[in-house]
Amino acid sequence: MQTHKDLKVWQKSIEFVEYIYTITNDFPKEELYGLTSQMRRCAVSVPSNIAEGSARNHNKEFIQFLYVSLGSLSELETQLIIAVKIGYLSEFNEQEMHEIRKMLQGLILNIKRKFNE
Repeated sequence: MQTHKDLKVWQKSIEFVEYIYTITNDFPKEELYGLTSQMRRCAVSVPSNIAEGSARNHNKEFIQFLYVSLGSLSELETQLIIAVKIGYLSEFNEQEMHEIRKMLQGLILNIKRKFNE
């Protein structure tokens, strides 16, 4: 029986959480309850919603949770851009983020196709 831990997108998003925690360690201490906390919550939200959605009994619910994951990923991307603009980061791993987004979108389409069969 497959679980969320078997999904490549969940595995990749867990790795991205580790990345976000690492890069936010160097943010100013006054951001601990601001941008640092917000970015970490968004990052954690991506694999958490994948996991919660996959545990649901209905494909429609799973898709809803995957859309929440996409929303969190977009929010995180915005925060990373802000972190670069204000000088907390010189750059971020945009490629990894886009890969997770493509994987989420692909999973949604795959579930929708199976749901319509």
